[in-house]
Amino acid sequence: MDQGRYSFQRLASSFCPCYTARMATATLPFAEKTIDVELPERARLVSRAGGAGAGGGLQPVADLDAAVRAALDQPLGLRPIRELVRPDSRLVIAFDDPTVTSFGPIRGAAIEAVLAQLRDAGVPETNVSLICANALHRKFTHGELATIIGQDLVARFGERLFCHDAEDAANIVNYGTTGAHGFDVEISRHAAESDLCVYVNAGLHLGFSGGWKSIAVGLSTWKSIRHTHHPDGMSMSVLKNRMHDVLNQMGAHLEQRMGKRFYKIECVQASPTKMAHIWAGGVAETRAAALEVMASRNPPRRSQAEPADVVVYGLPAWSPYAVFGTLNPILTLISSGLGYLGGYVEALGKPGCTVVLASPCPEQWDMEHHPSYKDCWERVLPETRDPYEIMRRFGDEFATHPAYIDRYRNGVAFHPVHAVLATHPLRRLKHASRVIVAGAEDPAVPRHVGFEYAPTVEDAIREAERLHGTDCSVVCVN
Repeated sequence: MDQGRYSFQRLASSFCPCYTARMATATLPFAEKTIDVELPERARLVSRAGGAGAGGGLQPVADLDAAVRAALDQPLGLRPIRELVRPDSRLVIAFDDPTVTSFGPIRGAAIEAVLAQLRDAGVPETNVSLICANALHRKFTHGELATIIGQDLVARFGERLFCHDAEDAANIVNYGTTGAHGFDVEISRHAAESDLCVYVNAGLHLGFSGGWKSIAVGLSTWKSIRHTHHPDGMSMSVLKNRMHDVLNQMGAHLEQRMGKRFYKIECVQASPTKMAHIWAGGVAETRAAALEVMASRNPPRRSQAEPADVVVYGLPAWSPYAVFGTLNPILTLISSGLGYLGGYVEALGKPGCTVVLASPCPEQWDMEHHPSYKDCWERVLPETRDPYEIMRRFGDEFATHPAYIDRYRNGVAFHPVHAVLATHPLRRLKHASRVIVAGAEDPAVPRHVGFEYAPTVEDAIREAERLHGTDCSVVCVN
């Protein structure tokens, strides 16, 4: 099992605080291991348990293949696939890339079920292409894709299985801009010109993924993606999600201009490897069904606790962007620490709170997959740690960097602008007054991004008490 997958399964339920009795000790993730820390008696412990971020706590379907077939036989808002195609139809089946932390067989099972409906309609498999919807993420090798769709599909499809290329101008279609706000809408020509594009979503994380994000981001370009991927654009809210408000406008515009609809398979996970719910049909209809389940599992986080002066949590050696690769300090401290796990900061901390992150955060760089990240670390962060200024000063430069784009297109590197996007969670510092990294191997690493250093969590809490007072409130995510 790869590092990213193992660590996510340890982490899998990060966004549903469940309160436990007060204790003097806590066990925190600390890269590949855990550490036990001593806390003040007044500290409140919050458990990661529950799995609600991905719909955890739900019962998995008893028979995955049967559940997928049932969804395809009773689609929402559209007729079954077998009724939408002719024997000469050409189709694209797109699917979530491996950064979507769903590790069970759902992608392969859904693809095979769609192919079965196509056979029923007389459509030969040679009329179908499979596209990994990696957006600005790196392209994945066939060997890597085999781990999420199965070796048999990889072997059968050969060159008809490929990753989306957001810089392949010849295979991108521009559909102009949305009427109300002028959002650019661009999409893969393979998807746009197919008789039917079916998208397999492998699971949701709160309200962040799924819906039109799958298509309007996964199969799109920076020109479109920039309208949601800015410091104030991203949102994990299940309801009233500002990012999906934009994406919904893009999706409606796309279907209106194309004169046809996309077909979606949308899922809610019971765990990182098992599905609880599966729907098929229109994008809007399946999204609505999934959100109804997610809303029932995830009450608004800010209503669940009295905000604290000090928020403490540990960082596992995990990032969706390090699957099949290794972490770097930007991914560890900013993208995961203040991004994917940073919801704790505003959910549990007062304005002006101190955040204590437990992590060794070694300075290491995966130059095959993340070459622009080291450049961002060395040139951008010493100049400014303001994510808004970073975008203004460096966004276009990284988005158009020829050498890095070549490595994205012809290698397995993330698009160069992705390094800049990974700094956006620094906006959490508008809420938190300071971040102290406890246990860093080299104090210079956290200090490079304006964070403080402490040898241990206990030392970090004592340092926080100097600012907030010896009786300050402490909450620890255990």
